[in-house]
Amino acid sequence: MTIQRRIEHGWRLRELMATRGMNTISDLIPHLSDRGIHLSNSQIYRLVGGTPERMNLALLGAILDTLDCTFEQLCPITVQAVPDRATGTLDTSAKKDAFRPARARVRRPE
Repeated sequence: MTIQRRIEHGWRLRELMATRGMNTISDLIPHLSDRGIHLSNSQIYRLVGGTPERMNLALLGAILDTLDCTFEQLCPITVQAVPDRATGTLDTSAKKDAFRPARARVRRPE
C-alpha cells in the first residue's frame, strides 16, 4: 500500500527574532552582515514577513547562528497523509489506470 504524503512547513523567523529582542529588520541586518550575508532591505523584509520556498544554505546557516536556534525551531515540518482522490480514503492500492478516460478521435468534417 502506497500512501501519498504532503510536506508542510512553517516559518517562525519573526517570532524567534522577537524573543531575542529583534523587532525590526534593521536589527537583523548587522548580524547577517557579520556572517557574510549581504541582502537588500526588501529581501530581508520578504524573508521576515513571508514564508520562503527556497533559500541559500549560507543564509539559513547565518539565520540559525544569529538566532541561536535549530532548524526545527525555525522551520517546523509536518507530514500529512493525503486521501486518495477516487475513494476519499488513504488506500491508494487501486489501479491508477482504472479511471483512464476514453481516447478521443478527431475527424475532419466532410
